[in-house]
Amino acid sequence: MTELIRTNLPTLKKTASYYIVHVTVAALVAYAVTGNFLLAITLSLLEPTVQAFAFFFHEKAWQRWGGRRAAAPAKARAGPSSARA
Repeated sequence: MTELIRTNLPTLKKTASYYIVHVTVAALVAYAVTGNFLLAITLSLLEPTVQAFAFFFHEKAWQRWGGRRAAAPAKARAGPSSARA
């Protein structure tokens, strides 16, 4: 696990930085809309959590269905001549 973190440290730092920016912007927008600090904080923490789960399932669906559609046109473009090479 330590090696995984060490290898990906720049990406993990960038991810943490983006998370902080995202939550801050979401909190400010939610506060501007609701005028309620507690509700703004709750929404700004809830939304990224829901997005993380949505992204996971989106990735799974993309792997199952999206990848097939992307592979089919590539095979069609390759045509029979590339199969002979």
